[in-house]
Amino acid sequence: MLIKDVRECRPFLAIDGTVIREMLHPVETGMTIACSLAHASLGPGESSKPHRLKTSSEIYYILGGKGTMHVGHQSADVCTGQIVFIPPGMVQYIENTGRENLVFLCVVDPAWHEEDEEVV
Repeated sequence: MLIKDVRECRPFLAIDGTVIREMLHPVETGMTIACSLAHASLGPGESSKPHRLKTSSEIYYILGGKGTMHVGHQSADVCTGQIVFIPPGMVQYIENTGRENLVFLCVVDPAWHEEDEEVV
């Protein structure tokens, strides 16, 4: 059994400007899984940089706060309890439009790797 606590995962600043804590990745855990899972946050008024994953799809699950999600030429308001699906190759970014941290999980399939992501 694997149990991880987000508070014990080392935070780092991702290429898109979000603070990321990698929760689950097949390379780090040795588990036979195809996806990776990361915890992300943006402070009030912050926004991630427009970026894309070239070959992986991504799902954001909003844990807290509210914002505006941009995928390709579409934009929509998002809030706690919602998910956003981002197809491979789509330019994306998210803005925190609230007064509290925007906190979300990022599920990447196949698992995230640095060479797949680029800021545009």
